[in-house]
Amino acid sequence: MNKNNYIKLAKISATKQISELKKINKVFNSSFVKAVETIYQCRGKVICAGIGKSGLIARKVSATLSSVGISSFFLSPSEANHGDLGQIDKKDLLLVFSYSGNTTELTSVLKYANRFNIKIIGLASKPDSTLIKASDIKILIPSVKEADPTGMVPTSSTSITLLLGDCLAVALMNKIKFSKERFKVFHPGGNIGQTLLLVKDIMLSGSKIPKIKITCSINEATSKITKYRLGLAIIMKKKVVAGILTDGDARRSLRYNLKFQSLKKIMTPNPVFISENSTASKALAIMNKKKITSLLVTSDKDLNKKNKKLIGVVHIHSILQFGIK
Repeated sequence: MNKNNYIKLAKISATKQISELKKINKVFNSSFVKAVETIYQCRGKVICAGIGKSGLIARKVSATLSSVGISSFFLSPSEANHGDLGQIDKKDLLLVFSYSGNTTELTSVLKYANRFNIKIIGLASKPDSTLIKASDIKILIPSVKEADPTGMVPTSSTSITLLLGDCLAVALMNKIKFSKERFKVFHPGGNIGQTLLLVKDIMLSGSKIPKIKITCSINEATSKITKYRLGLAIIMKKKVVAGILTDGDARRSLRYNLKFQSLKKIMTPNPVFISENSTASKALAIMNKKKITSLLVTSDKDLNKKNKKLIGVVHIHSILQFGIK
């Protein structure tokens, strides 16, 4: 077969699936709203279940819910029939996926839930199916044409089921007022966690800030720099930052026997500040651009003021330790 034909076939399949996915709008009715509200009100866990391709979708939806702070796990109906039904508590909620709605392995799970009055949200395409009949909240997935040559292999049907699951998750995210801040809590690692990491998450604060009065000597400043190992000391005039003294500045002054020189004459005035709510990646970019290794941290409201309140120090080593590049 000509290689160009592969591309043509792929485009035909994609076009058919995109066309079928538009049927999803039929799902957004009162049952969908009730499902969102019920999941939101659940005081136990949201247990996602399904067999085969629907099982894979259930796993993904469960993972998405967990990632936004909605306690959830995947239950295999096959394993449930051999003892895992004990994982289901009366406070839990079942979110069951089955395109046909008549998957045999689901029967025991549905009977167990009905017997102990555990709520079921069923997602299937056939209104007279076992799943829909057993469900407290019935969500009908539109019947779609599969996008393979035989019209039998799950393609469009799995796509629209996954889309439905994602739409449920997105509606819930809006309901719980999910934000980047909350996302970061559940994603401390990986590229996403690094992207969302803020300066205030990694800055040094309180007693870890190497502050020294402007009236101190260079020897005292050098001792402070050595003790804190940040390569600098922050020169304070009363409660305001007057400047910074780097390790290099201090040692050059001692080398040229200027140990009695006033800190005011050798410090660097107007040091670079960054907001505590800026991303760590932005802090690194500023350091690279200005060829410095530390930034002083202040609040959003003080960033543009002349006299900024010092709340922390962010050092390049802290940034690199978190894998920010």
